Amino acid sequence: MTEPVWSVDPRNGERHGQAATEADAAAVDKAVRAAHETRAALADRATRVALLRAVVRELNADSDEIIRLGDRETALGVPRLTGELARAAGQFEAFAAEIEDGGYLGIAIDHADPSLAPPRPDLRRYRVPLGVVAVYAASNFPLAFSVPGGDTASALAAGCPVVVKAHPAHPATSERCAAAIRRAAASVGLPEDVLSVVHGFDAGVALIDHPLVSAAGFTGSVRGGRALFDRASARPVPVPFHGELGSLNPVVVTGAAAGERPEEIATGLAGSVTLGTGQFCVKPGLVFVPEGEAGDRLVTALTSALGEAAGGVLLDERIRDGFVAGVAERAELPDVTVPVTAGAGEGRTVVPGFVSVPAGHLVRPTHETLLEECFGPLTVVARYRDTEDIAAVLAALSGSLTATVHIGAEEATEEAGHAAQLLAALTPLAGRLLVNGWPTGVAVATAQHHGGPYPATTTPFTSVGASAIDRWLRPVVYQGTPAALLPAELREENPLGLPRRVDGVRES
Repeated sequence: MTEPVWSVDPRNGERHGQAATEADAAAVDKAVRAAHETRAALADRATRVALLRAVVRELNADSDEIIRLGDRETALGVPRLTGELARAAGQFEAFAAEIEDGGYLGIAIDHADPSLAPPRPDLRRYRVPLGVVAVYAASNFPLAFSVPGGDTASALAAGCPVVVKAHPAHPATSERCAAAIRRAAASVGLPEDVLSVVHGFDAGVALIDHPLVSAAGFTGSVRGGRALFDRASARPVPVPFHGELGSLNPVVVTGAAAGERPEEIATGLAGSVTLGTGQFCVKPGLVFVPEGEAGDRLVTALTSALGEAAGGVLLDERIRDGFVAGVAERAELPDVTVPVTAGAGEGRTVVPGFVSVPAGHLVRPTHETLLEECFGPLTVVARYRDTEDIAAVLAALSGSLTATVHIGAEEATEEAGHAAQLLAALTPLAGRLLVNGWPTGVAVATAQHHGGPYPATTTPFTSVGASAIDRWLRPVVYQGTPAALLPAELREENPLGLPRRVDGVRES
């Protein structure tokens, strides 16, 4: 039996009306089959470019209402959501440019060469869309990682229709954004069913099980993501599951850095931990600070900065309960101190804070909880004695989206010094390495990588930046194929003017 899906304000728990209805298996099947039927219509590159730019126009035209609904359902605030909507629209524009460029097709042509041993036949390779993509929306980014997010933009750009499983924290926002994308599709002559939205836990399970779903993108918890990942792998025909599940995002502060700028580092750390009420997937959750006077000054400054930081409302009651319980569990561990107590605030708010522990304790089974993400405005400060302390803990860490090192001025000039060794130790743990910065904030750029070793992500791909499109494509090679039977992208005369490599040489 399907149930209504309510739009709820996390500030006060007030319901603002039914936003949608949970989808049963029949409704999911209808949405997926309708999406599957649009693949041929999405095949034309120029039409897809027009679609992506039409989405930008429709999102911008409806921005006031999208932001109003988003704030009512998430309490993230109008300024934050205004920026997030601009980011979401920017991703569609960026992928439009990527499709126009054509490099994403990876075209390579090797002409036949009978003189080689063995002889080489004529080979022509490019990439084609996988098919219907299931997108599982994130709780913490109701726009940029949800219905109009990067998974949707990159999948549509690749030529893959999309069915989104909306997050229950922002159903009305999801429906509003879906309507904008469907209007955009109609405006360029495409079927509206290039994108559909379904709601409900059972709908999410039915979606990953559907035989016409060819791949999935997920942003959420380790528990939920791993369950879907396992189902995707256990299907009669397994499909790629590109999941972002959890990330600790370790930070190492060297003794030189702590000595040079303790207040600056503490202020930056506090800002990063509390940004978005600590609900960013790249929040620094573990910070190595040296023992001694320099480290003490940094911890004192952090105590002041977090102690004065404002509380906020988390995305929903379930997330709030999880945060409060997680803080309490960590604070009760042996030898853990609590310089600033995080947890429940007034009303439905939470307040930020941090706990501190000797770094050596983190390798003990009794303290393994401290090496798990706590979603919300809390971080763990690990006081280390020497590089051996750091190395032992790093060896125990799972993969993260980011890893950061704060170094002193002289360390930045030492090619084979302490800082270089730290970066080398952190490289296996993360997909993005930062020096003297903070990981919150993920630029949408060609060189960006938003992914990392498991459980940060389940595959080596990125969900942000131009190469996010790679997740929804597969290579196909035509061998010895008569010219008249080749796709236009692979014909000798290059009628579409696409970038390609011919006999190993990139054409200008």
